[in-house]
Order: sequence, then C-alpha cells, then structure tokens
Amino acid sequence: MTTLAPSAPLLRLSHINTHYGPAQVHFDVNLDVQHGQIVSLLGGNASGKSTSMKLILGLHKPTSGDVQIDGASTLKLSTPQIIRLGVASVPEARRLFGAMTVRENLLMGAFTRNPHRERAAIAEDYERMLALFPRVKERLHALAGTLSGGEQQMVAMARALMGRPRLICMDEPTMGLSPRYVDHMLDLIAQVNATGVSVFMVEQNASLALRIAHHGYVLQNGRIVLSGPARELLHDPRIRHAYLGGEAA
Repeated sequence: MTTLAPSAPLLRLSHINTHYGPAQVHFDVNLDVQHGQIVSLLGGNASGKSTSMKLILGLHKPTSGDVQIDGASTLKLSTPQIIRLGVASVPEARRLFGAMTVRENLLMGAFTRNPHRERAAIAEDYERMLALFPRVKERLHALAGTLSGGEQQMVAMARALMGRPRLICMDEPTMGLSPRYVDHMLDLIAQVNATGVSVFMVEQNASLALRIAHHGYVLQNGRIVLSGPARELLHDPRIRHAYLGGEAA
C-alpha cells in the first residue's frame, strides 16, 4: 500500500536567519501557513515582524534558511515573480496611489493579469470586490488620498484581491482604524478567507488577531517563542500577560 506524503504548506519559512548589516533580526525562525488558513504573527515593535513580510515578498533576502511557496524555494525569484505565484500584500499604511481614483487603484491590482485573455474575469472580479466592499463602491470616483483610514484599508485589500491571490499578506491591518472599522475589517478578512484565500497577518494586537486566526506565532527579539492553535494561544497565560493584560505589545 502506497502512503501519500502530506502536501507542502502554502507558505513556509524554514530556519530563517536575517541580518541588516551586522545586526541580526531573525534567529532560526520556522513558520508555516497551511492552505486555507489565517495565520497571525504577533510581536512588539522591532521584533522582526515586518521583515518577515519582506522575506515572503522577496523584498529582503535571508542570510540563511529558505522561503518556500508550495514547497519550492522563492529565494532566487524577484518580487513580481513571487506575486505571479499567487501572493498579494496589503502593506502597513496601505500605500495607495493618492492622486488616482478608487476605481483606478482597484484596477491596478490586476496588473499581473492579461487584460486581453482575462478581460471578462477581471470585470467579474471587479464587480465581486464592489459587492464585498460596498463602501468602496460608494467612493469609486473619489481620489484615494481623500479617504479615511478605514476606507483606504478596504481599498488596499480589494486591490490586492483583484490579482486573484492564493495568499494575502497583511501588515498591521487594524492599525490606525476606528473601533467600528476594526471589527468590520476583521469580518472582511474572515469572509475573504472563507473563499479559500489564505491569510498571513502581522499584528501587535493579539486579541484581535487571534480572534479570527487558525494558528498563531509569537515573535520576540527575532525568535519564535510561542506557537499553536489560535484559540489555545488566546487563553495562554503568557499571551494574556504580555499582550492582553495592559503590558505594552
């Protein structure tokens, strides 16, 4: 009887060590994102969270270790090549084209797709984004730079989804949002994940991130110090003390 090997995770960081010049940022970091999961990476400022995002997108290369998509290394790939593998990002501070309309920003998200062969599919995805983000639909002709923080975050997320990614990487998706937009954003992330898109989310707010995640990792001074199912981490006394009990995160 033949035993099938388990499929590779969608994303894997394997034995990652990273430096900026002489300063080491990561120390033997191991992290997986399985197909269909939301994974949260928690940590305070200067813990190495944002550098983890850069590694995934090919914006920074590790000193040693490997970054893999579906079991294949991405270390020799450029950022555009990694995006074409089905990876999209919603960066911190959103980074929209402020002088362009919301509609133009959305269509920029499909830049890796063939506008001739995929014209109908792109139009279908555009309408799907407007249905998923009704507030974005209301603001289509506004300049992106005039939107509120919550509106900009929704546009950034919709723009990323226009590329039909398999994995969307989100850097501090709730940062700077009002409470009503925070809850709405978490609902949207869960809705997107329910369509089959995996989510890798970097967050400081453990209670928010773990509320919707399947799995979580805690990065402290460049090292993974805790990992496990999100529900277990949410009730772990070490997490509650460091992140939920008033101590700075």
